[in-house]
Amino acid sequence: MMKQTILFLSAFLFLISCKKEKIKESLPPQTEISKKVDELYKLYGNSNDALYNQPFSDRLFSPELKKALEAAVNASKADMEKVKKSDHPDEKPLLFEGSVFSSLYEGFSGYKIKSVKVNPSGTSADAFVELEYTMSPPTIKWTDTVHVINSGQGWKIDNISFDSIGNSKDLKSSLKDFTQNAQ
Repeated sequence: MMKQTILFLSAFLFLISCKKEKIKESLPPQTEISKKVDELYKLYGNSNDALYNQPFSDRLFSPELKKALEAAVNASKADMEKVKKSDHPDEKPLLFEGSVFSSLYEGFSGYKIKSVKVNPSGTSADAFVELEYTMSPPTIKWTDTVHVINSGQGWKIDNISFDSIGNSKDLKSSLKDFTQNAQ
């Protein structure tokens, strides 16, 4: 009896002492999407320097949007080099001017994710983001829609539909236009 108790106790202690693999808690899609949108605006919202100085994350952007962003940045960098080596190196190269990820050229001073609507299929969603610019009067508020897709490897930003206050319809179109103007 004592032998069985010791054996049982040993097995029990062995099992509880083994390193347990953390079980990933599944967050609601709205929470995961809100985190991605928040990451976008924190990393790229206030400065275009981030576009030139850090790689675009596979974790944050869909493959199609990442490719469009990289093509636009590469076109800009190529134009900078071309101007630098030209007969007129003081000319202005094609650069990202104004906010790339928001409707308003000046950018935004604050944002709030108003709501997230996941499509019934669960493969795509829209995050409605209220942005505001308060740096000079009057305060301007608008809503951009961040489109995300669920690629099976998590939610990824696929496009942004800009509010009517902007000059572009959406992010992918503006990146495509930018790239074509560089050629």
